[in-house]
Amino acid sequence: MSLDVSPALLEQAERGEVDEAEFVDCVRTSLPYAWEMISSLVAQLKVDGGEFADNQTPPPSEQARGQLLRALASDAIRGALQRHFGVRLAFQNCHRVAVFPLDASVDERLARFTSIRGQLLNQSPELRDC
Repeated sequence: MSLDVSPALLEQAERGEVDEAEFVDCVRTSLPYAWEMISSLVAQLKVDGGEFADNQTPPPSEQARGQLLRALASDAIRGALQRHFGVRLAFQNCHRVAVFPLDASVDERLARFTSIRGQLLNQSPELRDC
């Protein structure tokens, strides 16, 4: 799953000066499923409040799953999305995306979510092939 990089953005990268807003827009248009998933979780967190918002529904297709993997496995993409939305992202099982506020009061909950124990407790036979 590659990004659709415009010639202008590629030229920026070749010159060594990349506008992060343009990079984020490239991610938005290249990875629409991942963008919508993260956007909707950010909106849910803002509306519902709480320590975090997460998705537990597997993606509808392998292409959608690939978009989530691409967005969250890339340090550059993940970091840009976190800065853009003003959240911290966490990820489990090829589909369980969670957004946490930047507020330090949820650090313990984020640590539990991203812990080895949290990962093991989130396993199921249905997710073996994800």
